[in-house]
Amino acid sequence: LDSVTLSINCVHLTEMLKDMCIFAAWVHGDPRKVIYPTDSYGQFCGQKDTLNENKTILFYFNILKCASPVVLINLQCPTTQLCVSKCPDRFATYIDVQASYRYKPDQWNYFRQFCKPGFNNPRKSVAQVLRDEDCPSMIIPSRPFLKRCFPDFSTKNGVLTVANQTTFKDGRGKTRNVTDLREAANGINNVLDARSVGMKIFEDYAISWYWILIGLFIAMIVSLLFLVLLRFTAGVLFWIFIFGVIGIIGYGIWHCYWEYDHLKGIPGSDLTVYDIGFQTDFRVYLQLRQTWLAFMIMLCVVEVIIILMLIFLRNRIRIAIALLKEGSRAIGYIMSTLFYPIVTFILIAICISYWAVTAVFLATSGEPVYKVMANQTLCKYANLTCDPETFNTTNVTKLCPGAQCTFAFYGGESLYHKYIFIFQLANAFVFLWLVNFAIALGQCTLAGAFASYYWASRKPADIPLWPLFSSFGRAIRYHTGSLAFGALILAIVQLIRVILEYLDHKLKGTQNSFTRFLLCCLKCCFWCLEKFLKFINRNAYIMIAIYGKNFCTSAKEAFFLLMRNVVRVAVLDKVTDFLLFLGKILVAGGVGVLAFFFFTQRIPVFAQEAPTLNYYWVPLLTVIIGSYLVAHGFFSVYAMCVDTLFLCFCEDLERNDGSTAKPYFMSASLHRILGKKELSPKKACHF
Repeated sequence: LDSVTLSINCVHLTEMLKDMCIFAAWVHGDPRKVIYPTDSYGQFCGQKDTLNENKTILFYFNILKCASPVVLINLQCPTTQLCVSKCPDRFATYIDVQASYRYKPDQWNYFRQFCKPGFNNPRKSVAQVLRDEDCPSMIIPSRPFLKRCFPDFSTKNGVLTVANQTTFKDGRGKTRNVTDLREAANGINNVLDARSVGMKIFEDYAISWYWILIGLFIAMIVSLLFLVLLRFTAGVLFWIFIFGVIGIIGYGIWHCYWEYDHLKGIPGSDLTVYDIGFQTDFRVYLQLRQTWLAFMIMLCVVEVIIILMLIFLRNRIRIAIALLKEGSRAIGYIMSTLFYPIVTFILIAICISYWAVTAVFLATSGEPVYKVMANQTLCKYANLTCDPETFNTTNVTKLCPGAQCTFAFYGGESLYHKYIFIFQLANAFVFLWLVNFAIALGQCTLAGAFASYYWASRKPADIPLWPLFSSFGRAIRYHTGSLAFGALILAIVQLIRVILEYLDHKLKGTQNSFTRFLLCCLKCCFWCLEKFLKFINRNAYIMIAIYGKNFCTSAKEAFFLLMRNVVRVAVLDKVTDFLLFLGKILVAGGVGVLAFFFFTQRIPVFAQEAPTLNYYWVPLLTVIIGSYLVAHGFFSVYAMCVDTLFLCFCEDLERNDGSTAKPYFMSASLHRILGKKELSPKKACHF
């Protein structure tokens, strides 16, 4: 397929999947099911222009029937649920309120707001009221959380209480202990404690957000300075690290020899590891001369390998360092590339928003399902589905007195509802495809900008005007299909990995050893395949940006070009990874140390400016993580620059010979490192 045909097909397939998910989700979905709690009649609490507009909180008649907050929030509690304007703030029982309603009407007026709407018959017998669940048998002090009334739990001297009381009347003639609510209390207390901590963290952010932004701005400046200084310090940093490793290993060899010689003549030190066998206390092995001799031999082997690698790969290391310096110089000429990750971030944020909204609509696309709720355990109709409009005309209420047809959950038995999971998978696949396409667009755009720098005869005079915007325009206009095809392949593999993780989670309790082994092998294989495809795609996008060929041709040419230069690839990759990792640690660590001294008020000059915090680690961790992400954003551009220049460098050596007819496009520093022998014509990029 040519690029145009591929572009049309990929775009049509993407639009078809996206339209299918959006149509199904937005037609059947209702996000109000997530935003508002639902009462026993299937009505939303707090929804505007309804009878429940001012009743925003869900109240449970008998919370003792609810096993845990998870049941309250996600499933359904087997008790009547009503929308109320506020939660109860006192203990009361229906028996007591009914008995005193004539001379204490205020208590009845307060209690009946938690009864079914329209019920105002205190003369009705208690047995009938509780049977028909017209009113709750009791109310207990509660507080709203997640728009639901939860008991107001607290601890006093290590004892669980509700409104400072340890007992309460259940409205059925019994006095019960608060510990009867323990199953609900354990989870609720943890949630409420987390809420308290969350409020304190929010306060810390509200006070320190200004200083956090200053810290991230400092991280941005330090990252820019590091990239600029790499032009002068890349070689110094690398060789300092290498000789430091050689020195540390050398000290290890000397220490092993010293221990080996020091144990000479000590009884038992001449025993072998085989003589003493396996010991749980590994310090026993350190008393043997044989152990230190083995350590010394291993360190000597590692030392010799490193020295030999430096001797034989010295020229390749010099070129890798020269490419790093060249990358710093290229970024210096095209500074706008440093801010392109913001565009990628915005595109990915849009993709996440699309996926989240569509997933919510799909998850809430069920219809209300009503089930029979009966007080009698022997009722054969209990938990069966019912229709609230025709329920009173059936004989269920006669066979099961007090039974009600109440809302249970959202679902359905139609063909559409059976395949909601498939729609969710399709939505996830489109999400992965779009995210990978946004990343591919960024890589191709940056590669095109840096390639225009390398292939300029006179740098920077021949660099095109606005190289980043020109490269972005070319990628959108000519390479959309190739980028979408590469993103499609990667998205398929990632979706398979998601399905494997889902199967592993679902079968964790039932799978046998062979199934675990098979799933583990499949997960490992597809993880490796994903890493390989990311590597191939990245270099294919570079070749697309350079030559404008389709994805398959570019991927093949990039792969064989890299295989002809496999040693250079390995050396350059490790040198780049080390320097960029060192830069990220330097930026995040340096800014983190500065933030630590500032937020703990240990800098005398700024002691008065530092805010007073509940947890100083909240802004500190935010600054450290944010600084690392800022540095990663800048350094990802640098890594793309180095990879692009490397492929251009290898192509330059293969296509040109340094003659007047075919001059090299590489910089003078790379030209000097190659030397005279490297200036002869070559078919492959070898040293």
